[in-house]
Amino acid sequence: MSAYETGNYPNLFGWIGKSEEETEARLEQITKDFFYGEESFYHEAGEDMAYLEDTGNHDVRTEGMSYGMMLCVQRNMQKEFDKLWKWACTYMWMDTGENAGYFAWSCGTDGKKNANGPAPDGEEFFAMSLFFASERWGDGDGIFAYSEHAKKILHSCIHKGEDGIPGQPMWNHENHQILFVPGIDFTDASYHLPHFYELFAHWAYEEDRPFFAEAAKASRKYLVSACHPETGMNPEYGEFDGSPMSRELPWPSDRHDWFFSDAYRTAGNIGLDYVWFGVSEGQEKAPEKLLRFLDKQEKPFAVYEVDGTFVEEPALHPVGMLAASVQGLLTCYEKKDEKEIFELGCRWLTKLWETPLRSGDRRYYDNCLYFFAYLALSGQYRIWK
Repeated sequence: MSAYETGNYPNLFGWIGKSEEETEARLEQITKDFFYGEESFYHEAGEDMAYLEDTGNHDVRTEGMSYGMMLCVQRNMQKEFDKLWKWACTYMWMDTGENAGYFAWSCGTDGKKNANGPAPDGEEFFAMSLFFASERWGDGDGIFAYSEHAKKILHSCIHKGEDGIPGQPMWNHENHQILFVPGIDFTDASYHLPHFYELFAHWAYEEDRPFFAEAAKASRKYLVSACHPETGMNPEYGEFDGSPMSRELPWPSDRHDWFFSDAYRTAGNIGLDYVWFGVSEGQEKAPEKLLRFLDKQEKPFAVYEVDGTFVEEPALHPVGMLAASVQGLLTCYEKKDEKEIFELGCRWLTKLWETPLRSGDRRYYDNCLYFFAYLALSGQYRIWK
């Protein structure tokens, strides 16, 4: 039975002997350090706005802002949620041009837009966090009418380009796959969040619900093809058939066809989807394969081809890679009695428990993934309905 049906969320830290009290105390400390610690990248702007800074690039991204909002609603931090949302609405929202109805994916810390294009992972996290805020705290007025704004965001995401609406959608209408950016002809496996789409299919505008129900099915099937059958690894960018996307891009770019950076999020997403909805298309096998592969490596936190070929070391985001990979263990939450799985899981849960939040310039991305992983593995990343 899925958590959506039962309301029960497993605490895998119990596998390594951690009590509910220990787990909650650790989560409370992580929350304080993330938002208000000495190396926090949550910054208040005036009395009623705030932003999360990407400390590696020194900008503000829809990825981080929407992540911050999701973390706030999970931790019952409405004040901080509203400040982040107001900053996003004030500086990132675009109300003119072909991208009207979307958010600019990058702004300076002063609010000036660095780009006039959106990043779909931001929109889907904005929408989900707003729906949860509506369910947990209730809708307010104006920009704080959370659920109405979530519905509008999703409507834009799939109806751009129709009936004279300028711009391009964030989903491919033929295969129901989310796009890396609107109008492009490839995807990003870590953007595929079928557990969000299942809820969008309940809460979006009624005419949009069938699309998201199909998107949930399509994403689970896509993840099966995107994750390597032996290593469980997936590329950052992928063709619609799941193969790594290695074509030349229309903008200056490094490689994105390997297991690196964005790609780390996929295992954690699959784990959370499996706990929330328990749907198996075969995608739930990938995170276990990934942990088995990494478990055999002397220095696992490196850059790899998706088939496991070593490329270079170290990984740019080793803490994020660790956290998301261990979050994928949620697909095994019912296998505690299987000795081999239990021992594998305990080794990696212990690694995560003993790893602190990252310090230094690259801490933003790693610590976001760390926080999400800890929430999910402790049974505190929940559906609010």
